Amino acid sequence: MRPFGNDITNIANNSGAGNGDDNGNDNNRDRDRNNDDENDNEDPDRGNSDSSGNEATSETEADPRIPPHIARIGGIVTFSPIAGRGVIRVVHRCEAAKENRKLDLSQCELMQIPDAVYHLMRNTELKTCNFSGNVLKKVTPKFALKFSAITDLNLSHNQLSRLPDEFSSLSELTTLNISHNSFIVLPQVVFKLKKLANLDAQHNAIFEIDTEEAISSDCLAVVDLRNNPISKNCRDKLQDIKTSFRLELSEEVEDDW
Repeated sequence: MRPFGNDITNIANNSGAGNGDDNGNDNNRDRDRNNDDENDNEDPDRGNSDSSGNEATSETEADPRIPPHIARIGGIVTFSPIAGRGVIRVVHRCEAAKENRKLDLSQCELMQIPDAVYHLMRNTELKTCNFSGNVLKKVTPKFALKFSAITDLNLSHNQLSRLPDEFSSLSELTTLNISHNSFIVLPQVVFKLKKLANLDAQHNAIFEIDTEEAISSDCLAVVDLRNNPISKNCRDKLQDIKTSFRLELSEEVEDDW
């Protein structure tokens, strides 16, 4: 389990034994260990220190800034202080959001939105959410159900390729940023958002917009699709439909797809 999506697989294990020259020093270490044991028997106040690996774990477990139930969810007790600091950062930002109702979890290396976040925000009616600059590959339906009152959502600079249909329950959302992701088709659910006025979908891989479905909206003012490989066929269809909102497209897009 990786806490809050932090990749700590390259962190060295302090308690692991070395190879090579270390093996040649085993006899010396055995002699030193025997001498230490003799000294420990003479001085009862010595011998209470632990290995560096255990010290790191103890330090993280004892950190008073992390509630025990959050520590368990984040997996802090099983990982190094580096992973623990990542969890602490998320917890601190959630605590700040309780005051200003603006949840900013940008640049937190999240691979998913942790259940701990929903737990911490359970009594807070958020107005804005910023999850930009992470490595999110999906957003579960739970998000829309838990944060249905938000007006501004930033999901830019992730790895998203779809949005759940449950996003239609974000009835207060006016601004949505899904730029710099991996969308191939513009999510149809955006046209079901009752108050959405501004949609930024730049820098994706959007080739088509499903014109067989309704692409009208009473509130949408701007849909920004610049820097997407929109097909010529799709462009022609959009011109025939004459959308009520302003559709921003790159001036020159070669139809090489």
